[in-house]
Amino acid sequence: QVQLVESGGGLVQPGGSLRLSCTASGSIFGINVMGWYRQAPGKERELVASITSGGYTNYADSVKGRFTISRDNAKTMVYLQMNSLKPEDTAVYYCNVRQLGIQNAWENYWGQGTQVTVSS
Repeated sequence: QVQLVESGGGLVQPGGSLRLSCTASGSIFGINVMGWYRQAPGKERELVASITSGGYTNYADSVKGRFTISRDNAKTMVYLQMNSLKPEDTAVYYCNVRQLGIQNAWENYWGQGTQVTVSS
């Protein structure tokens, strides 16, 4: 079992920056992917960025060049640095962990979400 807690969301003006943090606790295994998803009103949840236990990153086309995902394996944390924010980035952002569990099956965990609002 894994618990995820996000922080760092809030209200920011267009062009501004925010840094989201996610702390994972519980049974974390070595083969895993940590990532950030977001869901705007009336839209489906979408992948924003992810990073594997080996350091490989993946970004949605809409955030490439503006967002940076990173992780601290010693602290079991993942971060999302968001720069040049746009109103269309407004959404609830969710931390996610996928890992190969003890029964050789993939497990999927979600945080409670943190609101990011980009508005002037």
